[in-house]
Amino acid sequence: MTINCNGNLIDLSTPKIMGILNITPDSFYDGGKHKDEYGILKHVEKMLVEGATFIDVGAYSSRPGAPVVSESLELKRILPIIELILKKFPDTLISIDTFRGAVAKACIALGATMINDISAGLRDNSLLPTVAELKVPYIMMHMKGTSKTMQAQTAYEDLIKDILFFFSERLATAKARGIKDIIIDPGFGFAKTLAQNYVLLNKLALFHMTAHPVLVGLSRKSMIYKLLENTPEEALNGTTALHMLALNKGANILRVHDVKEAMECVKLHEQLEA
Repeated sequence: MTINCNGNLIDLSTPKIMGILNITPDSFYDGGKHKDEYGILKHVEKMLVEGATFIDVGAYSSRPGAPVVSESLELKRILPIIELILKKFPDTLISIDTFRGAVAKACIALGATMINDISAGLRDNSLLPTVAELKVPYIMMHMKGTSKTMQAQTAYEDLIKDILFFFSERLATAKARGIKDIIIDPGFGFAKTLAQNYVLLNKLALFHMTAHPVLVGLSRKSMIYKLLENTPEEALNGTTALHMLALNKGANILRVHDVKEAMECVKLHEQLEA
């Protein structure tokens, strides 16, 4: 189970870590933390040293209720950061967290290697054709509505069947465009109640019937800190516990704020599987 990143074949049969770099002022956990070049580079260096295979850069917050960000502002935020990272760490495999075709194209032109789309191609009709043209790996996530409306769209006939049907349709559409390396993300916290998130995690292994790698994004989310009655800042222990469960259920990529702790989960899990 491999994906081609800038000519590098990345084997996802061994779980990999994707470190999060949010350059937005309003992300739920780390919004506004990484404001200057020195701080950004130190954070990226830390994640790479601790074992991140990918760095996921986002300039448009997808937290519930997040405001709309214009395409021009998203580009203004993200393009200098891609250049900055690759100048200092030229071998970095950068994933771009965007649903816009124009943003994807501009970032890949600067040297980014993967597109991480929360909308599975449904919010910008140019996104899938752009990914196909660029021939880069593509992460598609399940959600309903937008960041402002998704928490009111949690009704499902059958949660797991409905999400699997969604992926069946979106995978067929992406493949018809010629996209080859596709990763699916069930979308924890996106148009799901707290209880539905735990059903989804418990049934995560079923998503391997799609025959595509599975990315899991649980890090410090409200499904953890609301259940534990604490805060995102206090949710690392809960995140780590659920990361180990996700690995047991077959997660191929963990998208995380805390790379060191996630890597420890991978190492311990590998030993259990040995």
